[in-house]
Amino acid sequence: MGVSKAEVLEGYIGEGYQLTSIEKALGLARANSIWPLPFATSCCGIEFMATMASNYDLARFGMERLSFSPRQSDLLMVMGTIAKKMGPVLKQVYTQMAEPKWVIAVGACASSGGIFDTYSVLQGIDKVIPVDVYVPGCPPRPEQIIDGVMKIQELVRHESFRRRYSPEYQHLLEKYQIG
Repeated sequence: MGVSKAEVLEGYIGEGYQLTSIEKALGLARANSIWPLPFATSCCGIEFMATMASNYDLARFGMERLSFSPRQSDLLMVMGTIAKKMGPVLKQVYTQMAEPKWVIAVGACASSGGIFDTYSVLQGIDKVIPVDVYVPGCPPRPEQIIDGVMKIQELVRHESFRRRYSPEYQHLLEKYQIG
């Protein structure tokens, strides 16, 4: 993806220096240094492995380091079928992540339960935790996962630092009973 020239050069430019707001500079840095936590339970996890491999190389988007500790990650990537018994575990992983944090639901099962319309399958992880980006497909191609990651990067780059403390965000957390 890289950084566009218009985005870097936004601000006041002089000979050998550039002035911009701290929010834009940090947003650019955060967007290109996301540490994902893969929460893969089925076939979408295999597609994620292909996305991390050399053919697609998700590392070029600043996601070189996968974090398997929720305390050291800022992007939760939920991939595959989530059973209702796994819902509280997923919520606990989400609450252990430090702010700011983002969630991407990869595949039909994580987004809506997929083809498993049964009593034991959670019909979308948005019943348990808030989701920022949905990636459709069963399973989604690596290109679709990369597109979802790019959408997260765009969200991170343009997100205000104060959004997490806004009344709307606090209401969203209350809706999910996350304190």
